[in-house]
Amino acid sequence: MISEFPVNLTAARAARRAGMAIIAGAPNLVRGGSHSGNVAAADLVREGLVNVIASDYVPPAMIEAAWKTLDLGLTLPEAVAMVTDNPARSLHLHDRGRIEAGLRADLVQVREHAGMPVIRAVWRGGERVA
Repeated sequence: MISEFPVNLTAARAARRAGMAIIAGAPNLVRGGSHSGNVAAADLVREGLVNVIASDYVPPAMIEAAWKTLDLGLTLPEAVAMVTDNPARSLHLHDRGRIEAGLRADLVQVREHAGMPVIRAVWRGGERVA
């Protein structure tokens, strides 16, 4: 079960009690809040209520959103898992999301520049595509 973009902390807490994976939008994290007045994804992350960061309507925001969670108390492995392993597990896609022998080998190389993540290279299925 998945709770996508709970509108407030009460809804997110109820979803967690029900055992749901909770999805927050990357643009919400990057912008510093919801554009429609709903709960700020950062507040959900601070309370440990987010499992997955989704691109919503801005796919490039994924990496930056994960980076922003580092300022909210997450470790880099926890942040990366929110955009890789956790979404894959939530959707029962067991062949991706982690670096492990026998998995798809979809990888993104990121470097930090002036406090911001910059994508340096991309591999899909083990083949470099960018």
